[in-house]
Amino acid sequence: MPDLGGLVALVTGASAGIGRHLAEGLAARGAAVAGLARGGDRLRAAMAEVAAATGSRTLAVPVDVTDAAAVGAAVAEVTGELGPVGLLVNNAGLVDAAEVPLWDADPDQWWSVVESQVRGPFLLARAVVPGMVSAGGGRVVGLASGMGTRGNPLYSAYSAGKTAQMRITESIDLAGAAHGVRAFDLAPGVVDTAMTRAMPMHAGRTEWTRPADVVDLVVAIAAGELDAWSGRFFRAGADDLDTLRATTPAGDARRLRLVPYGDGDPLG
Repeated sequence: MPDLGGLVALVTGASAGIGRHLAEGLAARGAAVAGLARGGDRLRAAMAEVAAATGSRTLAVPVDVTDAAAVGAAVAEVTGELGPVGLLVNNAGLVDAAEVPLWDADPDQWWSVVESQVRGPFLLARAVVPGMVSAGGGRVVGLASGMGTRGNPLYSAYSAGKTAQMRITESIDLAGAAHGVRAFDLAPGVVDTAMTRAMPMHAGRTEWTRPADVVDLVVAIAAGELDAWSGRFFRAGADDLDTLRATTPAGDARRLRLVPYGDGDPLG
């Protein structure tokens, strides 16, 4: 079990679901954890529970991750209270309210999903990564999805947002590599949460990704065990952690790319 003592981790969407599991998993291994979420009361209760269960220091900072000024103030509070952030986990995000084609979606709700998946991670990275650069390195994890690697007929906003988030990850990796900053796309699979239970596509599902598998991958990232995968995609519940540790991917493996139509493809 890696010791994360001395690490300051910032997890968005930390009051429930995957974010709550990640906050406790990181704290259990010695990290100080700042949790961000919109609902203040639930977030403060969750962070207090994590502190009581693990003995690690936690901080609850209620914030809308799509509000630039609020995100800047939240990150300043975190660094002031806990110190420079060494691990950022962009977990917060909405999903399409209804399983309908794009042209039947409510425009405001559709756009709010994209904002949560794109503007939120952008603003958090913009506020946190400069501190990582100054410190000589750090790691950013984007909670990805298989829907980000392909289109979806009924979850167009979520699919578009997750695809954009993969480009954010790759951009951080490319620009941050020289400064020791690494970024990863981690798809959690289908964890049993209130959000996934509310999605009609998962009605009747009995097999779920274990939260522990997601936590183990994020802990391995935080410990520097998966740095060879920076800028790339992997999935909890499908990828074996020991195999990831032992593998150095090459070329465009696990990156979002066009597939040539044949040997003569001029864009190949």
